[in-house]
Amino acid sequence: MARAEGAVRWGLVGCGDIAARRVVPALRDSPGSALVAVARARAELAAEFAQRHGAKRWYADWRELLQDPEIDAVYVATPVRLHAEQAVAAAEAGKHVLCEKPMALDVQGCERMLSAARRHGVRMGVAYYRHHYPVVTRLRELLASGELGPPVLAQAQAFEPFDPPAGHPRAWLLRKDESGGGPMMDFGCHRIEVLLDLLGPVEESRGYLANVRLRAREVEDTCVAHLRFRSGAQGVVAVSHAAAESRDTLQIFCAGGSLHVDVLNQGHLRIVTPAGAREEVHPPHANLHQPLVEDFVAAVREDREPAVTGEIGLEVSRVLAAIYGT
Repeated sequence: MARAEGAVRWGLVGCGDIAARRVVPALRDSPGSALVAVARARAELAAEFAQRHGAKRWYADWRELLQDPEIDAVYVATPVRLHAEQAVAAAEAGKHVLCEKPMALDVQGCERMLSAARRHGVRMGVAYYRHHYPVVTRLRELLASGELGPPVLAQAQAFEPFDPPAGHPRAWLLRKDESGGGPMMDFGCHRIEVLLDLLGPVEESRGYLANVRLRAREVEDTCVAHLRFRSGAQGVVAVSHAAAESRDTLQIFCAGGSLHVDVLNQGHLRIVTPAGAREEVHPPHANLHQPLVEDFVAAVREDREPAVTGEIGLEVSRVLAAIYGT
């Protein structure tokens, strides 16, 4: 499948909270994009979801959605263990695929997804939406300009208190066979993608996983990862479900200055040089998924690669595999 004529018509597989709040509005509201059908295992919930969000059809079996001739692209928004199977099947059905992060449970799953997309001539993207943040674009520009000299050390911290009870809609994130791991798999992967984007390839990764407070769970509640980049720069990514204080910071220390983003999701940037400090504000889109979906729709319509390709998703998963020692 190459260039799409007219609107890119979407099928959504998985109808959780994030899909309802951010993915569906982005699929529905992006220029040249239309939501056609949704799939959810419980038929009554699938029907209600479709009606509430304006989808023409619903399916209780995602495999039936893939056979819908009106669908050009599929957004995979299911637990991580299902990503590879569903994305491969979608590619084999001739559908473009935009998959939630992390791309798959393991590197092999990512490779199967990429291979299927290449064989069947469809686009494969991964929902690392922070790639499209204006503040990340600005960081990319500043580092490329050489104003601050070469990067030396980057630090990202992401703390989100999270301890859902059994039966909670997101409790699957605590089951290793469903999610692959704890906060490093869930949202640490976003920070890894940002650092790969800004600092280039990683040559070596090491992770230190712990259950500091939430000891009964199958996955870590805290992880600190050390990354060594091909450039020589070093990186530290620290994530936690156990810390009481939420954090979302990114700092990059260079040979001639530093860059500080106190809340990545807000986009306030402080630039420190020998001449002094200055501040800029680059807020993200109100719907964090909107620029991601708009770029993917444009990629399909223009027959080009999306900004966040399956290859990028694979590289993030390679780093994750080293952190988890798998």
